[in-house]
Amino acid sequence: MPLGERGGWDKSESRYCGVETDFNDDMPHLLSYNLSTGGFDFVVATLMDPSYRPSLVERDANGGSNVLPFAASDLVLSPSQWSSHVVGKISTWIDLDSEDETLRMDSETTLKQEIAWATHLSLQACLLPSPKGASCANYARCVNQILQGLNNMQLWLRIPLVKTDDDSMGPLIDSWELWNSFRLLCEHHSQLSVALNVLSSLPSANSLGRWFGEPVRAAIINTDSFLTNARGYPCLSRRHQKLITGFFNHSIQIVISGQSVHSLPGSSSDSAVNHVVESIDNAPRHPLRPYLDYVAYLYQRMDPLPEQERFELGYRDFLQSPLQPLMDNLEAQTYETFEKDAVKYIQYQMAISKALQDRVPDEEVSSITTVLMVVGAGRGPLVRAALQAAEETGRKLKVYAVEKNPNAVVTLHSLIRLEGWENLVTIVSCDMRFWDAPEKADILVSELLGSFGDNELSPECLDGAQRFLKQDGISIPSSYTSFIQPVTASKLHNDVKSHRDLVHFETAYVVKVHSVARLAPSQPVFTFIHPNFSTDKSNQRYKKLRFELPSDTGSAIVHGFAGYFDATLYKDVHLGIEPSTATPNMFSWFAIYFPLRTPVCIQPGSPLEVHFWRCCGSAKVWYEWCVSSPFPSPIHNSNGRSYWVGL
Repeated sequence: MPLGERGGWDKSESRYCGVETDFNDDMPHLLSYNLSTGGFDFVVATLMDPSYRPSLVERDANGGSNVLPFAASDLVLSPSQWSSHVVGKISTWIDLDSEDETLRMDSETTLKQEIAWATHLSLQACLLPSPKGASCANYARCVNQILQGLNNMQLWLRIPLVKTDDDSMGPLIDSWELWNSFRLLCEHHSQLSVALNVLSSLPSANSLGRWFGEPVRAAIINTDSFLTNARGYPCLSRRHQKLITGFFNHSIQIVISGQSVHSLPGSSSDSAVNHVVESIDNAPRHPLRPYLDYVAYLYQRMDPLPEQERFELGYRDFLQSPLQPLMDNLEAQTYETFEKDAVKYIQYQMAISKALQDRVPDEEVSSITTVLMVVGAGRGPLVRAALQAAEETGRKLKVYAVEKNPNAVVTLHSLIRLEGWENLVTIVSCDMRFWDAPEKADILVSELLGSFGDNELSPECLDGAQRFLKQDGISIPSSYTSFIQPVTASKLHNDVKSHRDLVHFETAYVVKVHSVARLAPSQPVFTFIHPNFSTDKSNQRYKKLRFELPSDTGSAIVHGFAGYFDATLYKDVHLGIEPSTATPNMFSWFAIYFPLRTPVCIQPGSPLEVHFWRCCGSAKVWYEWCVSSPFPSPIHNSNGRSYWVGL
């Protein structure tokens, strides 16, 4: 049975816990014992008799081979049992990079035979053994050949979770390097994943963090990695607990492996899982059940996801094209989503309140009316925020609601009538850049910010609108800065790669980034300040950035860059999604993602140098980006050939 559900909404794969088993030619019993008695959800089962070697098989008189010694016929389990409850375990003896030619050839033959059998059984995944040494080119070649013709089955490459930082006890080891070599040789294939072998000692937090951007499907925890609590039951260290919780949050399934090393009263913990031969009715408690119970306990005690995270679940790691606010008119559903973000409008109302109080002294509230213009009014949430700020501060307000979308203007008129704001609000159906305002504004309010701050043309729009702002007028927001950080994002890379063209690798996407490893703190890129009355202003920008990974991270691969913004609305009121300063519980913006056509591998101590350009033409604005160190990449999106924002 699954580990549990949290709040009734959690349907992720991490609810399911498996057990690694030895070879057993009685598959129905193996399945019943481990699922019914043990309570596990699936088994990682050896498919082939481990004593089998193709070179030792004698040919029959007709030149054919004998029947392959697989665990059982496909008929002993139903198709749904095979596909839902069995992960195939490829023979662990295979060594495709061995110097022994016979062993190497036997390994290649057996690997292909077992994968073919697993495909015949419609298994969802097969566990590949760890490469035997640092050189794995032939192993990767054979796996890559298989991947080219594979159906939907996943191949999980078993990788020990090891990274040593001290060479005093021997050579430095970083198993991520092994995975990365194998993955590169297989061209980042989307059906090649990782099964991490979690050991009793763990690398540093920064080193572990790399794996959350990789395609990790399972975490195999051996029983000897467990500690013993005061009552004699298995438990895990705090660092292991934190890691397992991270796995749960990333839909990584846990697999228990090994024999019980905890002697519990009334248990047969001294027996191996697959050597228990009692009938199911008389079978003792499964020796690994205490380990499963502990994993379930860790799962069930996790805090439920907050409402915002539950809302965003369906958007995790899903590539979306950014809005084209000037070329396109937003739809009602898009407006509705943004309008539900109460936190954003609370921040805006706070900023407007402070601006009104600074603009109008308390002693003059009855004699001064502030002119406030909402440029890009949409369906009116900022109009409402402004009027509530006026009521809160006791200031008189005259509002112009400027909106270019004729459909939203219809809603605005309806809102004004419904709220009785006819004497307070004037609706202007016009592009703010071309409106001839009848008077100048004291305060200019807009919500034109994109995930990267300026990527929805806020600078161009506000530059066009500021001609009707008084010389001492206030712009809300008053400034905003974009940020980027390098990320490992295997899923996003494969999703972009699946389009098989240059255009998608040169497009910036809006993404609720989740399965990513943030490799270094974000750094500021472009800043815009409003109003900007400079006579030689330009919205073109260029920035060179240098990132250094923490020394204990080890090597890492950069698939692209996550982008954010932070905006100052007014004085100390800010709004943003940059991780270190993000406004809590705000969901109007996801991050932006800039892919790299060829991922860049960063070695410890080797800085990453990145270049970003914001380019402006007569009809469009676009970004270009590249890496110059440690290896130069092509300049992406040259001249806006693939992605731009239309003016």
